[in-house]
Amino acid sequence: MTPTLELACELISRPSVTPEDHGCQEIMLSRLQAIGFHVTKLRFDDVDNFWAIRGSEGPILAFAGHTDVVPVGDVNKWQSQPFFPVFKDGMLYGRGAADMKGSLAAMITACERFIEHHADHRGRIAFLITSDEEGPAKNGTVKVVEWLEQHNTKIDWCIVGEPSSTAAVGDTVKNGRRGSLGAELTVKGKQGHVAYPHLAKNPIHAVSSALAELAATQWDNGNDFFPATSFQVSNFNSGTGATNVIPGTAEIIFNFRFSTEVTQQQLQTRTEEILHQHDVDFDLEWKLSGQPFLTAKGELVESAVQAIREICQIETELSTAGGTSDGRFIAPTGAQVLELGPVNATIHQVNECVKAEDLNTLSDIYENILQRMLVNR
Repeated sequence: MTPTLELACELISRPSVTPEDHGCQEIMLSRLQAIGFHVTKLRFDDVDNFWAIRGSEGPILAFAGHTDVVPVGDVNKWQSQPFFPVFKDGMLYGRGAADMKGSLAAMITACERFIEHHADHRGRIAFLITSDEEGPAKNGTVKVVEWLEQHNTKIDWCIVGEPSSTAAVGDTVKNGRRGSLGAELTVKGKQGHVAYPHLAKNPIHAVSSALAELAATQWDNGNDFFPATSFQVSNFNSGTGATNVIPGTAEIIFNFRFSTEVTQQQLQTRTEEILHQHDVDFDLEWKLSGQPFLTAKGELVESAVQAIREICQIETELSTAGGTSDGRFIAPTGAQVLELGPVNATIHQVNECVKAEDLNTLSDIYENILQRMLVNR
């Protein structure tokens, strides 16, 4: 049991389902305070967050992450209790092992070793930790970033511990994410009897051709870092349950995952134009979950690539695939942001697990990046 694995187990044992933290942050804070971090606890509504920083001047390299986890689902389908960490065949099982308590443990132990040898390092090291990443994400990182802005504190480089790797730790680093724009569309018709369609207006029929055009539209061609923007319908609800009634409304939920080649406003405007062209009577509510962001180059990406090459003897792939992360709240402040964590094969699943040795390797990678950014530069 290495210090990293011991700490990972301690964190996994806390049932911190969003937005509950269940003491995870206190465990982290005690370790950080012991190595000279100044701590500010930030509770917004029902969400615990903290900002911890070491050093008084110079650029800030921040580790960002979350102590909350998703619900365990059917506990009877787990091979062991989800909040009782278990080692089996070289794997560490438990909710949060990969997403992302393992990363949090690796961050802490990397800093402990680094500071032991470089107590007078250049710049500042910080932690931005929330318990609201897996839920609404309204009172977590976004609020901490607002607080930092109010206090004129700017993060220069940020490592988010999301599980970015595909097959082996370090094989993939997320250097950006697509934007996410959701919408709830209500199509208005007129209810009536199916035998008298001339006395009704079927909202399903009215919107079908518009949805077909939206699904077939080429919104952009992507670029070197992002695939083309995608449009997907995730829910379509209509009808009364009766077989002889034309419904009066239809509710459709859809989502754009968009690149930096198109803007939120362009997507909204073109969507509404298409609906009007098909003579759809509608109400539409938009919800932006995050703008696309990209750290195409810079000291942080270069240091991460070099650290992975040295520690793992592999060449990492830079990727913007996947869903959103809290990096979307940090990048707009001007920070270089990347996501680097363990293999994501079992995240949010029953029997979530991570290769135990990968967490030790991840801690070594984080320490190597600290060395490159705050000592060797």
